[in-house]
Amino acid sequence: MLKSAKILKRLSSLMVFTQSAIVITGASVRITGSGLGCSTWPECTPGSFTPTPDQPESPLHAWIEFGNRLLTFVLLINALLLMVAILRNKRRDLRTLGLVQILGILAQGVLGGVTVLTGLNPATVSAHFLLSIVLIAAALSLRQRAHGVTPTDIKLAPLTRRLARITVALTALVIFAGTIVTGSGPHAGDDLAERFNLDPRMMSWIHADLVIALIGVTVALLIAIRLGEAEDTRSSWGVSARNFLIICLAQGAIGYTQYFTGLPELLVGFHILGSVLVWLTVWNLTIKGNVLSRS
Repeated sequence: MLKSAKILKRLSSLMVFTQSAIVITGASVRITGSGLGCSTWPECTPGSFTPTPDQPESPLHAWIEFGNRLLTFVLLINALLLMVAILRNKRRDLRTLGLVQILGILAQGVLGGVTVLTGLNPATVSAHFLLSIVLIAAALSLRQRAHGVTPTDIKLAPLTRRLARITVALTALVIFAGTIVTGSGPHAGDDLAERFNLDPRMMSWIHADLVIALIGVTVALLIAIRLGEAEDTRSSWGVSARNFLIICLAQGAIGYTQYFTGLPELLVGFHILGSVLVWLTVWNLTIKGNVLSRS
């Protein structure tokens, strides 16, 4: 039983990693213009599930897109093994979260197909990314429960809890706005892909304003923690809030740098990685502080 519990913990951690990794590989598809490297779905090219030497799309682009598709199967295997481990350990509290992973991955496969068949419509591309954000949150919640991370010893003051909730909401809004910026900008996955009929410059500045607001609220949260919380809360949960601020500042610096340097692909990739880290950090803060509870 002890060995089975260890397997559950490892698979839950791997679930967080693989759900995050597919966001990065998906970003590489978009940044390299490989979104239509496989021109159809579920096949890669008409008549073949894998790239073919004679297909009109660039072989490199085809294999980049195909590699991202293969990772979906890795996620699904991970999720199925995780569910088996949950059932073997009789962890009824993890069943729903485990099922969310399986159903979410299947939904991602269908949504990915819709994205390809609609020629990388920016709305479906954004939905593809946002669903990953939801699945990452669910995977982290599952992982923390499997590892025994509970918020029972943290009792937040009303002001701190309110500011923490605003922080989570603003983070989600910042990420959503980022998808609109992406759908309006140059890295849409293919030169012929449709874009949102919005001014990329204006959307970038709206996104930046939301980031500034998020940093301001996070600073206010840290002040509330320092002035209104007990020492044990400041030394545990408060450290997580401080780490979140540091990651936000780093992410903001990357965002401004990529904007003023013409959106180089490497920096765009780091910015996508940063968005995953920002979300993981704020959701971990949410879990440890039981921020979304009614108490």
